[in-house]
Amino acid sequence: MNSIEIHRPRIEDEAELNHFFCTVIQDTFAKEGLTSLHEDIKNEIITKTYYLRSDFESGGANRYFLIAKENQKIVGTIEYGPSSDLINTVTDGTLKGLFEIGTVFVHPGFQRRGIGSLLLNAMLLTFLNRGIEEFCLDSGYAGSQKVWSHILGTPDYWLKDYWGEGSDHMIWTRKVRDVPIRFSFRKS
Repeated sequence: MNSIEIHRPRIEDEAELNHFFCTVIQDTFAKEGLTSLHEDIKNEIITKTYYLRSDFESGGANRYFLIAKENQKIVGTIEYGPSSDLINTVTDGTLKGLFEIGTVFVHPGFQRRGIGSLLLNAMLLTFLNRGIEEFCLDSGYAGSQKVWSHILGTPDYWLKDYWGEGSDHMIWTRKVRDVPIRFSFRKS
């Protein structure tokens, strides 16, 4: 693997990031067998571009992104912001006020190489530097749920059949210091 750079996005990264969101979201829906959900795909892309715009407009105060680049190409993202309406609703407001880690995306051609772990580690360090002691994270994608269960353990909220029969939604809450730092990177 070539060297991976992690840093805050710049406004000149916006067009590439928006294209990156389209690529990763479409790939994720395809892997989950959900390609027929055109409106959901479109809404997911719109939400991520909105979050990015919110980061730029607030200087990272409302949403805070980090990006991973290899050879000047964006290969991954991670972001945090206020816990989502979905999280707040299904937990009866228990997690309102926690920051949520989201938009953890790795380009399909760069997955399973440790880039997601590198981004998570960078975000955990960001939390520690900002005095953020606890966070939440959710997932409705079966593939992502396996990854997060491996890293974070059993979810705190497991919403069986939330998205329909056999399609669960999971929510984790963790203390930043309790999440293990992982350093397993693989060459392409």
